[in-house]
Amino acid sequence: MELSTWLAFCAAAAVMVLIPGPTILLVIGQSLGGGLRNALPLAAGVALGDLVAMVLSLAGLGAVLAASATLFTAVKWVGAAYLIWLGVKMWRAPVTAEAAPPLPPARAMRQAFIVTALNPKGIVFFVAFVPQFIDPNGSFVTQAAILVATFVTIAAINAASYALLAGKLSGAVRRPSARQALNRAGGSVLVAAGLAVALRRA
Repeated sequence: MELSTWLAFCAAAAVMVLIPGPTILLVIGQSLGGGLRNALPLAAGVALGDLVAMVLSLAGLGAVLAASATLFTAVKWVGAAYLIWLGVKMWRAPVTAEAAPPLPPARAMRQAFIVTALNPKGIVFFVAFVPQFIDPNGSFVTQAAILVATFVTIAAINAASYALLAGKLSGAVRRPSARQALNRAGGSVLVAAGLAVALRRA
């Protein structure tokens, strides 16, 4: 793989991950409620989710999802239901005079992983996006490994940046009414994202 090809992939991947989707909305929502300590677990969950999605795509699952409307719909509904459940939970979260403690790192990472990995659109996108940067005359496995590692790293840095920014904002929000408004805004966005995933045509 030529350096220019790799740099082009980095640029395209960076632009793609900067656009907030369901995963980033979840990261922001959890960081507003939990602060800076959630940044690394959330970023790790995003990275693992993207890793699973890309590996499955390159292994052929992307083609299966694109060809099977039933399988695509099933994965889509599971991911949508999880987003809606998280949104409702965030909306109903009790707010006291003291800020709520951050989610345990394992739970924060698990939530980010599930939302990222259960995005069928992402899997189908990867199977169409990644091959454009692979030289058919070179080693597929080597090139695929480089591109997967590159994308996962970029996605993790992006998620951590969003989480840190949201975490700093949460430190400035001390009134219970303000935190409740943020919880409800974030919960509403997650529910809306889940509904959008569920209603979006394949």
